[in-house]
Amino acid sequence: MLGIGYVQSPPTTYVMLFRKGKPVCEGAGLSFFYFAPNATLVQIPLASTDVPFVFNEVTSDFQDATIQGELTFRVNNPGKLASLLDFSVNGRGRYRSEDPSKLSDRLIHTTQTLARAFTLRKTLRELLVGSDELVAQVFAQLAESPAVAMLGVEVINLAVLSIKATPEMAKALQAEAREKLLLEADEAIYARRNTAVELERQIKENELNTEIAVEQKQRQVRETKLQADIAIEQERATLVDNRIENERKEASAKADALKAMLDPLKEIDWRTLLAAAPGGLDANQMIAMAFRDLADNADKVGNLNISPDLLSTLLGEQEQSNGSKPAKGNRRR
Repeated sequence: MLGIGYVQSPPTTYVMLFRKGKPVCEGAGLSFFYFAPNATLVQIPLASTDVPFVFNEVTSDFQDATIQGELTFRVNNPGKLASLLDFSVNGRGRYRSEDPSKLSDRLIHTTQTLARAFTLRKTLRELLVGSDELVAQVFAQLAESPAVAMLGVEVINLAVLSIKATPEMAKALQAEAREKLLLEADEAIYARRNTAVELERQIKENELNTEIAVEQKQRQVRETKLQADIAIEQERATLVDNRIENERKEASAKADALKAMLDPLKEIDWRTLLAAAPGGLDANQMIAMAFRDLADNADKVGNLNISPDLLSTLLGEQEQSNGSKPAKGNRRR
């Protein structure tokens, strides 16, 4: 009414009132009346703004890649921004131009330029796994970019949601990755089998070592037993040798004693020795000696007649003296 307007802005909106091209009132969250015919009202949002983006870029190996992400920024110098872009509003609070939408476009263009420079230095495979490096490098460059600082804004965050190759390249990479995984699986199976074979070999080797150790122990036991038997046999041999030596010495002593006893009898006639034997000579021995003397002196005997009756008489007397009867055979003879 009568050109009087009223503005009430939230704390996240920076309001500037211009009159005759000069700011007369400005600040965040202001409320005031103004005369619309000779005033220009500017409203700049101070809240953070999220701007999604999708870039189609080419890698160093001439492969297409799609980068999808989101840029978050806020205005930190409203005066500088108001001098570059038209944020004036009409009486209904609507922007009079399309400049406010150009702010996001300019930031997206700057971000795309930096992302393209990064992409051109990477192969497709490196780009697909290098999202963290892309975010770190582009975010740092945006913070130092003169174009961003000139707009009076501050980049709060940069997020890359996905980096995708074309469907054909994605299938090729998936096939390659699949083959690599299958190869790794085969290698794992081979390694597992190899390990199983190695473990089985170790088990068999341990069993053989155990058998060898047992055999060695048994051999040691046998050798120990054999050594003990040898020692026993040696002791027995020593005992036998000692016994033989003792018997030899004993026999030698007996022989010496017998020799000492018999040496004085060498010169004595054997007849005398027989006669001196305990019990004397019996009749048979005396008859035998008599016949021997006759035989030794046969050249001195002219004629000798020995009848059977004489022999029977001699033998019969001897048998009677012994208390026994003469045998018939002896009587006949």
